[in-house]
Amino acid sequence: MSSTVIELNKVTFGYHADRPVLQELDWVVPAGARVGIVGANATGKSTLLHICMGLRRVQSGDVVVYGQRRVTERDFREVRARMGLLFQDSDNQLFCPTVLDDVAFGPLHLGATPAAAQTAAREALKTVGLPGYEERITSRLSAGEKKCVALATNLAMQPDTLLLDEPTSFLDEPSRARLLDVLARLSVTLVMVSHDHEFMKALTTTRYCLRDGRLVTDG
Repeated sequence: MSSTVIELNKVTFGYHADRPVLQELDWVVPAGARVGIVGANATGKSTLLHICMGLRRVQSGDVVVYGQRRVTERDFREVRARMGLLFQDSDNQLFCPTVLDDVAFGPLHLGATPAAAQTAAREALKTVGLPGYEERITSRLSAGEKKCVALATNLAMQPDTLLLDEPTSFLDEPSRARLLDVLARLSVTLVMVSHDHEFMKALTTTRYCLRDGRLVTDG
């Protein structure tokens, strides 16, 4: 098993060919690391996470995840089975009628039986502090509840790595505190993009700043 979860070598990506967002970026995330990334708006922080999941394809450079170079959609199937992504806006992640349907979707997609998927979903909801929410209508939840359900959709698949995109956005203080408690107890490799510096400081040990298309150590 590789001791490195993510390794990006000379990665360049841009939404327009003449304006790269990431430029010859090098980055290594060891297994078990807890990494934070800061940076100004529109510098490519979310894009960086999407590249690691195969949601964006680089123009040049190598994307190596779990010790293997990933290029095609098929290459990233294993990655998505092991690596969870918490989107900044939970509404982009929740699309089923009920909470249980949403949280059980991932295990079902990975081949679990309906019974096993529901068991995994219920355990994940307990982990994020939402037991008894199974039959609630997802669209009627508060922002904090949606964020925890979105996290549960990841945890139900038992990932060994979590990528978090602005996890405290739209949250009030009690919801923020609950999310902090849940994440602090997880034994996973963690990569977090956030403008919430206190939240990031509480959860990460290594921090970078994304600036001019590259990652530099954040003092």
